[in-house]
Amino acid sequence: MKTALLAGTHSGCGKTTLTLALLQHFRQAQHNIASFKAGPDFIDPLWHQAVTGKPSYNLDTRMMGADACRQELAQRSQLAEIALIEGVMGLFDGYCGVGGEGSSVDLAHVLGCPVILVVDAGGMSGTIAAVVTGFCQLAEQKNVGISGVIANKVGGAYHAELLRDALDAYNLPPLVAWMERGDKILAERHLGLKMPEETMIPDYSSVLHVDSDALLHAFSGLAYDAPAFSSPQPRLQGKIIAVARDGACCFIYPANLDWLTGQGAKLVFFSPAASEPVPQGVDAIWLPGGYPELYARQLSQSTTWHSMRTYADAGTPILAECGGAMLLGQSLVDVNGDNWPMAGVFPYISIMQTRLAALGHREEASGVKGHEFHYSTREQDEGLRPAFDVTQGDQGVRYKNARASYVHWYFASAPNQAYTWFNADS
Repeated sequence: MKTALLAGTHSGCGKTTLTLALLQHFRQAQHNIASFKAGPDFIDPLWHQAVTGKPSYNLDTRMMGADACRQELAQRSQLAEIALIEGVMGLFDGYCGVGGEGSSVDLAHVLGCPVILVVDAGGMSGTIAAVVTGFCQLAEQKNVGISGVIANKVGGAYHAELLRDALDAYNLPPLVAWMERGDKILAERHLGLKMPEETMIPDYSSVLHVDSDALLHAFSGLAYDAPAFSSPQPRLQGKIIAVARDGACCFIYPANLDWLTGQGAKLVFFSPAASEPVPQGVDAIWLPGGYPELYARQLSQSTTWHSMRTYADAGTPILAECGGAMLLGQSLVDVNGDNWPMAGVFPYISIMQTRLAALGHREEASGVKGHEFHYSTREQDEGLRPAFDVTQGDQGVRYKNARASYVHWYFASAPNQAYTWFNADS
């Protein structure tokens, strides 16, 4: 299996578009591919899955740790010929400093894999040599190699030749592919990109030009053996967990689903936006985040809420994250000021904002790690019991065994604590 991390010079240079284009290219060439996303983002992996038909897993050195990233990559790409990792932000942008924890270059260093650099080449030719030289020199200081360059927004074959010659003249990594400028791009939204089911993914084959041999040469085999992780006795054996899954609740780390089933739980799915009741006889409920504001009308009329309130009042464990937590309040107020009633398990209201309300990695006192990123605020929650012990970010609120907050948790980061959120006896 050969691996590479596709990194950008900066956010907005075309990483996601090029990732999707390369995934299409590899599929059309009949390669067995596995895709991954650096960092905690939910939306890019959904786009990957729309192309490959397989879940795309996150690799985040800050949220997961180095060994877990190595293990996840090795485990999820066992049957693949090629593993393509989409980077996050610019190559050296991370939690702190230049190339710090959580950055793409930190992940490449941890995994021992090469970087293919995406450069927005619109309006440049020879200058690409200066840009790539700087990135190569700094990456080398981080013990990371750049093995190839992909130019985006290229004017045509002659422009591509100028870029290729500039790189060759300074013995820099080769131009392994280039994409013509055009309108085959993905529109942005406040959490990143539009949802895959809202639009057809363009066919990039007519605008992506690939040197197939050079591209494959820019990938390399894994430089490590996957760390051995112990498999403790499953602690959710026999438990049935209901998971909300639809457009309003779509921000789900595939690794969290795997962790729950690995703990012995049986998962059943339901859709609040489609007025599906919480299945009968479940032992716990998980409400992941998503885009509830886009489904406010359906959710305000949902008949799911009667069964949800019944479970909450009975003390059934409920974990509600971000958009899922918005569903449990009294109402959701959209950016137009329209007030939509929700489940009413908690007395708070969620108010959509036009600007980012919170962003960052989070950690609970127990060691569970997660991520917070939202455009709404919670009001009228005074006097409610906090759900989590966090020093930075949202502590959430709790009613009996129902816990709601803005944090998306990564369960495997502290299994002993995550287990208690789904077990009424804990």
